[in-house]
Amino acid sequence: MRRLLLTIAFVSSLTHTVGLSAQATRIAGERTDTAYFRGDTIFIHSATDRSALSREFARYVQSMRALPGLPKAATPRAMHIYLASDEGAFRALTRGGAPHWGAGIAMPDSGIIVLPAYSSERTSVESLGPVVRHEIAHIALQQSLEGLRIPRWFTEGYAVWSAGQLDPDAAWHLRIAFLTDRAPSLDSLALDWPRGELDARVAYLLSASAVAYLYELGPPESFNAFLEKWRQSGSLEEALRATYLISGTQFERLWSAHVRKNYGWLLFIAQGAVVWLFITIIAIVLIILRRRRDRRRLADLRHSEPPDSPAYWLGEEEHADGAGDEAPADGLTGEHGSDKLAT
Repeated sequence: MRRLLLTIAFVSSLTHTVGLSAQATRIAGERTDTAYFRGDTIFIHSATDRSALSREFARYVQSMRALPGLPKAATPRAMHIYLASDEGAFRALTRGGAPHWGAGIAMPDSGIIVLPAYSSERTSVESLGPVVRHEIAHIALQQSLEGLRIPRWFTEGYAVWSAGQLDPDAAWHLRIAFLTDRAPSLDSLALDWPRGELDARVAYLLSASAVAYLYELGPPESFNAFLEKWRQSGSLEEALRATYLISGTQFERLWSAHVRKNYGWLLFIAQGAVVWLFITIIAIVLIILRRRRDRRRLADLRHSEPPDSPAYWLGEEEHADGAGDEAPADGLTGEHGSDKLAT
């Protein structure tokens, strides 16, 4: 899985947002591009030599599809995306709080996102598109459920899932995690978030699978109603019961069975058996077709073979010449022979 999965959301308690934005702008650079998404105004700050990338991000944000379950912002707000030109600027903007593998940082309370605008072990610049959506999803979700304490598994899972990062590669990582016993216990959704890259990756993917499964429990309208009920009641448990008619404990049990069924090795083996059966059938068909083709070729060769008769070796022309040579022998009793007898 690409490193774009490995993004971090900081639940910031910073109160001096304006002062922080001014300081961050001085670090990131003076150029600012503007984009609009969900009614929010998104300012993208970068150094002058990153202006092309800044404009590209602005176009990307402007064209992003809607986030699942989140309505258009009722009150427009401002988000600030800072493109760090190097590792030093990235550490300064994040105050050194991001692990070495973190591809992006979101501070939901202050509406600030920090991204590395340089290729490094964190990520490549070409892979930052989904990371932008991932981080914006963090902030948009927190703003939609303003004032509520969102479980870590849900906010991280929603960001990964809505950014399209729960892809086929993710399934392989989960299978390997189960095989090597690296996956956290599925008895509870209160997942630990280890600092190690591989373990954190598994936690992100598991949380994304939980949100994806919740979304699939009903039509898209149900997920929208669930988030709205959560916002109104302030209770995740109440929202689950009112929308999906299940408790949190029941959801955990259903999700655990779903994860093991869809990402376990039994499914992989079953799918592998189907694949090999399909390959075997194709191979048998190809063998039959090849044998039929070989039979036709053999029949054509036999049809064009010369006959075994000796007449073939004489040839028609030679046979005609030989017949003319025999005529004089028979003619010894002809006119010349008669003359000799008369004398």
